[in-house]
Amino acid sequence: MSQLKNSQITTIGKALSLNQDPQIYGTFAEIGAGQEVARLFFQAGQASQTIAKTISAYDMIYSDEIYGKEASGRYVCESRLDKMLSKEYSLLVRRLNATRGNRTTFFALANTVATGDQKKRYSHGWMGVRFQTRPGGEANDIIIHLRMTDQQRLMQQEALGILGVNLVSAAFRSLENPEQLISSLVDNIKEGQISIDLIKFSGPDLAHINGHLMNLELVRRGLSDAILFGPDKTILNISDEVYGKSLIVQRGTFRPVTNTHLDLLNKGSYQLAQDFPEDSKKTLVFFELTMQNLAQDGDINEVDFLDRVNSLCALGGHVLVSNFSLYYKLKRYLRQYTTKPMVLIVGASKLDSLFDENHYKDLEGGLLEGMGKLLDDKTRLYIYPHKTPDLCITAKTFFPQANVNAIYQHFLKLGMIADISGCDQIEEYIHSDQISRWIKEKNPKWEKHVPNLIRDLIKQDHLFGLL
Repeated sequence: MSQLKNSQITTIGKALSLNQDPQIYGTFAEIGAGQEVARLFFQAGQASQTIAKTISAYDMIYSDEIYGKEASGRYVCESRLDKMLSKEYSLLVRRLNATRGNRTTFFALANTVATGDQKKRYSHGWMGVRFQTRPGGEANDIIIHLRMTDQQRLMQQEALGILGVNLVSAAFRSLENPEQLISSLVDNIKEGQISIDLIKFSGPDLAHINGHLMNLELVRRGLSDAILFGPDKTILNISDEVYGKSLIVQRGTFRPVTNTHLDLLNKGSYQLAQDFPEDSKKTLVFFELTMQNLAQDGDINEVDFLDRVNSLCALGGHVLVSNFSLYYKLKRYLRQYTTKPMVLIVGASKLDSLFDENHYKDLEGGLLEGMGKLLDDKTRLYIYPHKTPDLCITAKTFFPQANVNAIYQHFLKLGMIADISGCDQIEEYIHSDQISRWIKEKNPKWEKHVPNLIRDLIKQDHLFGLL
């Protein structure tokens, strides 16, 4: 996982700079394993100018007495973090606003974290800062969800402390340059120690920051493997959203989403219910955009990205943005959070690339190992036909190179690769690129190939280059 080069400013230097600012004053509340941030501020010196209070409510019973119980029984969750921030920030303002509110920007830093070792599936946590940008101003929040990839607890705790200092520093030093804010969060953290898979901004002084673009930046910079947007455009924690659910993933460019896309999802959902009747009641559907699909000439058009997210969410879909060009890596990532059935809807025109040995050279077992990582008893490829006036390719009529044909036929016979039922009536598949060209050419033919809601949205907001 790539990250930017570390800043020349050391972590202790950042903490000292904040400590020496007489206007910044706040509270640190850390539960679970994340009790490292305040220590760095103390270590930097002059902490009495910055720290009003530190609290380490490590014991669950005592934590419940302070912040209340969680209905879910979980302590490492966003709702717990919000209770911590609300409690500590309100106490700080109530107690000190009369004496120093006219000269102080108050803040509260909180985190709730679970560390682990090699035996633990993954270590993760929530961290946030609630802060003012000017004395007497309204509060703003920056919230992150993080995963720790170090195998040693001591190294995890060290990275958490650095991240906390970076977060407080970013709240007071980097708001005018959002791109700098993202990179500053990992200053002085070793490559591969921390993954940030969610960042949220709220408050009147953060209205200029686009949360969707900031989360996209996490993926672009390699700080996160994937991000997830909900139907209401909210930024979601993937592990919480996916846990215990069956999944249907359709990868595409979606410029724009078409009637055929939706028809295939409906047919795929029906087929999943036939294949896995006991696991189909809780099914989550993803429209997946890869960074490769988003990049145009090596760069990402932010307006185009937002057009795609807005249109897909308008249909009530979840939008997954990932760094996974290969399906087996996507499957392995999602399998961290659910053991339920997973369906990947793939066009027959993509099968040739999927069974190209060159994509699996980094695996000792080559293509066979890649397919073994991708397909199993609860993972399926549902193939939709590639149809043109002169051609029709399906899972059954596709034949890869002779040297890999036996592998393909093996998974086909097992039913792990199967045609989507009910696609015979699709006369010709119109790709999103063709519709996008019609839109730019002002050819009205595009209108009948997209859902009515998307047609109206494109016209109303002039999406995808419509003039």
